[in-house]
Amino acid sequence: MDKKKNILNDIFNDDPLGLLNVAPKQKSGRSADDRLVAAFEEINNFFEENHRLPQPSQDVAEFTLYTRLKALKEDPEKIEMLIPFDKYNLLHLPDTAKDSKNTYEHKQEQNITSIDDIFQNDELNLLDDSETGLFNFKHTPTDLQRAEADFIARRKPCKDFDKYRDTFQQVQSELTKGTRKLLAFRQEFLKPGEFYVHNGVLLFLKSVDFEEEVQQYKSGPRVRKDGRTYTIFENGTESNMLYRSLYKAILANGKAVTHSTAKENEHFIEDFSPITEKDEEAGYIYVLQSLSPDPQISSIKNLYKIGFSTTDIQQRIKNAEKEPTYLMAPVKYIAGWKCFNMNPQKFEQLIHNFFGTSCLELDVFDTKGRRHTPREWFIVPYPVIEQAVNLIITGSIIHYKYNPETQSITGRANSNSPT
Repeated sequence: MDKKKNILNDIFNDDPLGLLNVAPKQKSGRSADDRLVAAFEEINNFFEENHRLPQPSQDVAEFTLYTRLKALKEDPEKIEMLIPFDKYNLLHLPDTAKDSKNTYEHKQEQNITSIDDIFQNDELNLLDDSETGLFNFKHTPTDLQRAEADFIARRKPCKDFDKYRDTFQQVQSELTKGTRKLLAFRQEFLKPGEFYVHNGVLLFLKSVDFEEEVQQYKSGPRVRKDGRTYTIFENGTESNMLYRSLYKAILANGKAVTHSTAKENEHFIEDFSPITEKDEEAGYIYVLQSLSPDPQISSIKNLYKIGFSTTDIQQRIKNAEKEPTYLMAPVKYIAGWKCFNMNPQKFEQLIHNFFGTSCLELDVFDTKGRRHTPREWFIVPYPVIEQAVNLIITGSIIHYKYNPETQSITGRANSNSPT
């Protein structure tokens, strides 16, 4: 024991270049997922340059990549995370290196006589921690380099792309005109039948073959939903990547694409008017004002909730202080309008399209500490809300737009309607 200790002391004392003087750990601004992707990109780069997998050679850098890849292959969760970045299918290629028990035992018996011996004998990869590894360099691949690797895994030519080409072109045109917009992506936005953009590439999530798995945690069982997707890209390729992998990729560098406002408005008006006595009563459009004592809310002038209810609104708001949709606070009833043939989902979409630029961006937490972002609160003067509701009822709102700078409603260009 003393002999080994003396050998180690000799090694650390014989360090004229100061290689073993480790600087204090600095906090990194990158997330664990970013560091994992950056580490895997080094393996991709090695494969591109050498046209082979890294081996347990005498080269310290290559041996580090070899042990890193070996560890990744043994971690199913990390494999799933890295699927979008595994453009050469490295996580599933068989190892060509001999890594038998005898080889491992031989390495264990090697004599340590230098610093190189220490690194080369690191079979357990202790010197290559994902956060503090000696070979995690400060200068990581640029966003452009990562973009080239994204969405390569499991992609192949889409044989029936002709069915989708015109739709992709139409969506691109609507994005250019502004009738469709890009939104910050959240998990609840990822649904079949919707469009998304990732690294400038437009994609369409056609379907998902969902499967549910119950996982046990200390806090109790949780249902984990995942499955293979059918995703089509505007460049004529398709993919069956996992739903959760697609979600993580878009969340890291992507946007959600809204519906076309022109189409939504036209469909709403077609379903909503004209109204006769024979039409069926659907519910009420209502306007509420928050009575929250929270300064973040009470200090906002002209803050109103615009919603739709099929039941009596006074009954609905009795327990407002317990519901995130009412900002966890009592509310005041301001006004209501009886509606016929109303489609609640289309009404909410129309309101969001019309007043979307003035929507409240605020997170609230329920009694269990879960975060919510209510989407029906708008910072708009009440007279303007009243005017907009009347335009909805008459069916003429498609000829108008809301200007948040002047806080007024004006007629659209080339419209025959008065301003």
